[in-house]
Amino acid sequence: MLEIKDLKKSFDGRQILNGVDLTVEDGEILSIVGPSGAGKTTLLRCITGLESADSGTFLIDGQPFDPQGTEESDAVIGVVFQDFNLFPHLSVLENITLAPTMVLKQSKDETNKKAAELLEELGLTGLGDHYPFQLSGGQKQRVAIARALAMNPRILCYDEPTSALDPNLRDEVANLLLSLKKEGMTQLVVTHDMDFAEKIADKILKVQALDARK
Repeated sequence: MLEIKDLKKSFDGRQILNGVDLTVEDGEILSIVGPSGAGKTTLLRCITGLESADSGTFLIDGQPFDPQGTEESDAVIGVVFQDFNLFPHLSVLENITLAPTMVLKQSKDETNKKAAELLEELGLTGLGDHYPFQLSGGQKQRVAIARALAMNPRILCYDEPTSALDPNLRDEVANLLLSLKKEGMTQLVVTHDMDFAEKIADKILKVQALDARK
């Protein structure tokens, strides 16, 4: 279970997050929704350790946890970026196996076996030797998910998973997230798409710009 208590974050004197609380049970999907500028992505970046929070408490199973603390955090929380952030000079297989090899110190055989399993699970069989420029938007997203899953995270976070895709792929993305939920993956999804959020989520956290609350 992930718990966040009284999370605060400001930039250049402007308060973006002011006392955010949330709880996500194991295996749940939490959708974080709100307009542009409300702090959705900032919240996600604090949770994944890409931004430092000004204050607040992070707990995993009741134990304090620092998202920026140690390499251990890489194996706890994975992230799928809005623009996928695949390495263009690496093949699909190399994109997936790089972090487990370097961070988790897994062997090449071990990482290749895991990558093959993920490619099959995510409908990417036969694409291991392809490069990102050869992939569709939906395939790039699946590779990004495979890369995150290769680190064996307990929690998987997504930043606007449908925004870079054609609208007709929205249901495909929803089904993918729901299939991961059936496997027990805890997921946090930042999205501006309320229909998508309602389709996938066990819980919805609505955030709005602080200026709009006055």
